[in-house]
Amino acid sequence: MQTQNNIKTLAQTRSNNNTNKTFIQAMLDPNAEYGGLYTFCDIKPLVNLENLYTLSYNKMCEKIFTHLGIDIPSNLLESALKSYETFRTKEIAPLVEIEKNLYSLELYHGPTYAFKDMALQPFSALLSAIALQRNERYLILSATSGDTGPATLSGFANRENIKAICIYPQGGTSDVQRLQMTTQDAKNLKVYGIKGDFDLAQSTLKSLLKSETFRDLVAKKGYALSAANSVNIARIAFQIVYYFIIGRELAKKGLHEFSVIVPSGNFGNALGAFFAKKMGLPITKICIASNPNDILTQFFTTGVYDIRNKELKLSYSPAMDILKSSNIERLLFAYFGAERTKECMQSLDETQYFRLNTDELSLLRDIFEARSFSDDECLQGIKMAFEKGYVLDPHTSNAYLFAQYRKEKLSIDTPQVIISTAHFAKFAKVVCKALCDLDENTLRELSDKEALDRIFMRLKECNIAQNGLQIDSSILDLFNKKEIHTQTYNAKDLEDSILSWL
Repeated sequence: MQTQNNIKTLAQTRSNNNTNKTFIQAMLDPNAEYGGLYTFCDIKPLVNLENLYTLSYNKMCEKIFTHLGIDIPSNLLESALKSYETFRTKEIAPLVEIEKNLYSLELYHGPTYAFKDMALQPFSALLSAIALQRNERYLILSATSGDTGPATLSGFANRENIKAICIYPQGGTSDVQRLQMTTQDAKNLKVYGIKGDFDLAQSTLKSLLKSETFRDLVAKKGYALSAANSVNIARIAFQIVYYFIIGRELAKKGLHEFSVIVPSGNFGNALGAFFAKKMGLPITKICIASNPNDILTQFFTTGVYDIRNKELKLSYSPAMDILKSSNIERLLFAYFGAERTKECMQSLDETQYFRLNTDELSLLRDIFEARSFSDDECLQGIKMAFEKGYVLDPHTSNAYLFAQYRKEKLSIDTPQVIISTAHFAKFAKVVCKALCDLDENTLRELSDKEALDRIFMRLKECNIAQNGLQIDSSILDLFNKKEIHTQTYNAKDLEDSILSWL
């Protein structure tokens, strides 16, 4: 990695050749050579965490970015971080104690009620500012399993010099997630509901990014191509910061080591924790909570990544309904280097399978644990937390269940922090089923709005007033808005449709 005035260039996951690409260059064009991803390497520990803990969230972010050698001018980063002023809590990412030695890092206080806002609000402001500064225009692609899309569209709506596209699996999101996308009326946004699952949406995005023909045709229309998914290293960078909030808040209580439990599908959120640990944050274990699509649990338990006979299952935690996890590639590179990463990823691309050897798996298991949970268990987790006065969304329920398992079965008595990724209002029907004991037929007939009403009645009955439970009109108004992006597409037709829209 080359350094000049503390600015560092990035590595690429499938080649030892020096990229000479800085963070901004990789953010603007995330299409790395050799089919890989851009990533950080040679991450050193921060010298003095205590000093970092004295800073505000925004100043902490600036300090971490400087340490990573990220080449964003300070005025642009400061301006981008002002997007956090739209969040509903001053703390931005509050750390809430659920019970002794169990905490929740609430990442859902942004405008779309999901953790993707933590990265995509400043990312969209930053990219738009750079586009204006350079007098360039960008077409931003995103694919979503439910939360990336709304956060991307919210961040880029009406931004100058930007057009943004979101691809999502039709029928594969909650109603609120869908409405947050399909009711967007900004002229610079386009939403594509496709026939297929998230893996198809994500592979379509990657194909478009890698297609020189598509890139050239987009350029002829006056746009450069970029992406808002976690293939973009900027997404990962912003997701490192909030883990240091855990360290700061627990240090105030005299607690200096902790494990984090991350509900994970595409692994970007957990990768942020891994990079934070490499920077010296005292995380003892990074625990991956999976749903019935248990590919990450299989990988971290056995060292085998095998999707040859796997079918994607639609679950109660749809944002984790993923089989091909993009950011595992960055983890492989961090541990085993470019040559081994290329070997594994090419095998996955070509045969849908790769296997780590015993020594490689042992290295991963020094830090990572993984466990998967069924839909029935997910409902039980929501009930269990509710009985303790805390309301979970179905994704975070998987993390909560893992924390309880570690406490009861493994006798873990040190601090555990579940990463709370979404507000329950985005998954009202599932939460309503858990808390109101509804049968499937009754649930099917309920609208999301009716499910929300029942949940709030239940909260009132039980006198639960958890901080952050309230929802503003941005959610309730969705049910009265006109859906604009209603057409369903075949993935193979997207290239022509996008070019036509441009």
